[in-house]
Amino acid sequence: MNGLSPDLDEARAIAVAVEQGAFGARVALCPPATLLERMARALVGLPVAVGGQDCRAEKNGAFTGDVSAQMLAEAGASLVILGHSERRAGHGETDQIVSAKVEAALWAGLEPLICVGETLDQRQAGTALEIVTGQVRGSLPAALASKAFCVAYEPVWAIGTGLTPTLAEIAEVHAAIRETLLTQFGAAGAGVPILYGGSVKAANAAEILRIKDVGGALVGGASLKADDFLPIIAAA
Repeated sequence: MNGLSPDLDEARAIAVAVEQGAFGARVALCPPATLLERMARALVGLPVAVGGQDCRAEKNGAFTGDVSAQMLAEAGASLVILGHSERRAGHGETDQIVSAKVEAALWAGLEPLICVGETLDQRQAGTALEIVTGQVRGSLPAALASKAFCVAYEPVWAIGTGLTPTLAEIAEVHAAIRETLLTQFGAAGAGVPILYGGSVKAANAAEILRIKDVGGALVGGASLKADDFLPIIAAA
């Protein structure tokens, strides 16, 4: 829930720098719904995609305040974040709800970016891998087979706290997610990008992105300003 009209200038600055810098990374910005259409128009012709932060599973109906996947697509989105820990914790979203949203996104032609991750209690209890791989199995429907999608591992306890798992802990979870994807989708699971999210910043991006099976970053607060986000993009 960040972003007002003046922030469109930051988005355009990011996109222009990406175009001029010939970065190798694929870049997307996911603003709040109020900015989505304006940002999509502001970035036309520039190499930065625009996505939504969530969508409703239903295509339409009496769901005041919610946004459907088709609405996001019409506004200019090409992807959508689903199952973010803040949605799971604050809005009671289960794996089943996330899976239904993924199917809605696919129906609307959006690429889903599906988030999974454990809480601090679960990490300390030694159940992180069990929790995360269970979320992968429960949140990724069979309809994803042959479709473009990403999985993002975001340890809940690292989001916005400045805390970051060790490189070994990140590697362990990403390897477990990769194995689950291979089991679930066969050889195609080897090509699914697994992003890391959780206090990613310029100072730690390069070492995180070098870890095996880390195929990108889901960046939070550091994506709000071009000066903070561009070094992360360059690290990829």
